Amino acid sequence: MRVEQGRVRGVSLHLDRLVRDCRTVFDTGLDPGRVLGFVRGAVPRTGACVVRVTVFDPALELGRIGTDAHPHVLVTTRAVGGLPLPPPRIRSAVYTRDMPGVKSVGLFGALWHRRAAQRAGFDDALFVDGRSMISEGGTWNIGFVRGGQVVWPEAECLAGTTMRLLQQVHASASAPVGRGGERRAVVADAAYLSIGNGPTAPPGDLVRGADGYCPPAEQHPRVIVAGDLCSARFQRIMTALGSGGEAALRAYYATRQPLTGG
Repeated sequence: MRVEQGRVRGVSLHLDRLVRDCRTVFDTGLDPGRVLGFVRGAVPRTGACVVRVTVFDPALELGRIGTDAHPHVLVTTRAVGGLPLPPPRIRSAVYTRDMPGVKSVGLFGALWHRRAAQRAGFDDALFVDGRSMISEGGTWNIGFVRGGQVVWPEAECLAGTTMRLLQQVHASASAPVGRGGERRAVVADAAYLSIGNGPTAPPGDLVRGADGYCPPAEQHPRVIVAGDLCSARFQRIMTALGSGGEAALRAYYATRQPLTGG
């Protein structure tokens, strides 16, 4: 969590998640006041830093992992990155974390996909599950803005603190990318990433005419407009992920109507 001038945005949500996940993993409670005391002792009174709280039990052994746990609390700090973050270049990857709803140190798979994406010229990977449903990034959530409403992917993921704060103050809904063998497309005005302690957003907007038609040649290179008629009604608009052109056209011709309900 990001600490600025001794304050943390959504600190109660961070603590609630620690308590919940401690109960899920170790089957025992955790005193949030004690954790908060450790955090206060580790951070400076001024300036900014990132604090990580890790709950673990060094006495648990692999062969006797089912014994009662007595968790310890480790608090570490690191320097913060610069803000605002630049718009990331993202490609999709088929991957689901173990126990997606629990925040854990088990990041090998997520970081392997991030490394593979970066070595291929991208900044990060967006995870898609085995049913072709968008879920999350390795350390961030993604939301789509549609008609003044934030649409969150309807798939297993770790609900981040920024995501939960937005759900408290802004109209939200969830929508599937794919379900029951059918393909779905979410029509959005913008996509926003919540990257842990620093949210980011892609730049620009769709170039639209007075009638709502989006001229394909006037869009950002990573925005693909599929459609055979010069009419907004028959257009399908997607951002390119991975081999974007092929993916967008395949989704367009497989989908007869865009998703319009939450």
